[in-house]
Amino acid sequence: MASIFSRIIAGEVPCYKVAETEAAFAFLDIRPLTHGHTLVVPKTEVDSLFELPEADYQAVFDLVRAVAEAQKAVIPCNRVGLSVLGFEVPHAHVHVIPLRSEADLNFANPKLQLEPEEFVELAHRLQSALEVPSI
Repeated sequence: MASIFSRIIAGEVPCYKVAETEAAFAFLDIRPLTHGHTLVVPKTEVDSLFELPEADYQAVFDLVRAVAEAQKAVIPCNRVGLSVLGFEVPHAHVHVIPLRSEADLNFANPKLQLEPEEFVELAHRLQSALEVPSI
């Protein structure tokens, strides 16, 4: 059975898409720690990021960098943090999270409750600031 992320990539499950390349896909986390919290996933479905072929691994981190730069351009933050956990979905993914402090990167924090319009607006702002072509 395909993971929820594979179903999002295939368009079977809706998402707030930020960017897509041949090998990677970025979309807003619907249970964000901060505004702009984005997930970057490989299109290849593997459980662990480190199981990816080198080219796919590099493609994921190229998109992670582009998303982080877009976040810094449009979201007030001091840094952008990354986390690779993988406990909740058995499909490799990187959390790319705009941070004002280290405390923002605590997954035990209450998640933000955003309206659909807020997600759409955030995704659009990030898309506009991205410096990678999206397919």
